Amino acid sequence: MTTVTTRGPVLILVGPPGSGKSTVGRLAAARLGVEFRDFDDDMQRAHGLPAGELVVQLGRERFQASERELLTALLPEFTGVLALGGGTPTAPGVAELLEPHHVVFLDVDLEHLLRREGLVTLHPWLMPNPRAHLKELLNTRRPVYTQVAAVTVPTSGRTPEDVLADVLASLPVATDRATD
Repeated sequence: MTTVTTRGPVLILVGPPGSGKSTVGRLAAARLGVEFRDFDDDMQRAHGLPAGELVVQLGRERFQASERELLTALLPEFTGVLALGGGTPTAPGVAELLEPHHVVFLDVDLEHLLRREGLVTLHPWLMPNPRAHLKELLNTRRPVYTQVAAVTVPTSGRTPEDVLADVLASLPVATDRATD
């Protein structure tokens, strides 16, 4: 039996850094007439540092606990489109928090990730070997993304508008405001 959520985000996007969560999320929010939020920005507002620096400062365990706490507070009150941080779904307890919501995994292959302009400079933890780090990240996180998502939408070699069409088509009929 599928749980229907009346409160919370109309759509949650998950995927690795560079998969298009923010780009597609903004487009989806505009199309649906709702607010867009990037969870990494929420973490930065809450702690005063970008997510990458927070992981280093707090350590992975405390950072993930902070993500879970913030997400627990955000989910019941936010009714727009939410793009989670790349590692957020891997935090203990987050999969259970996401369960009643419509989650879409934006999947991207390694070659397309490596071509995304600015990805390595935005995520310095990818240095000195971005290919090896991204390959490991994808191999580790892809099963988690697949587990928490109702739908997987490939993004490699596709325009944001094409990806958006698939994302919107995945929305439950009662939630799809794109045709209004």
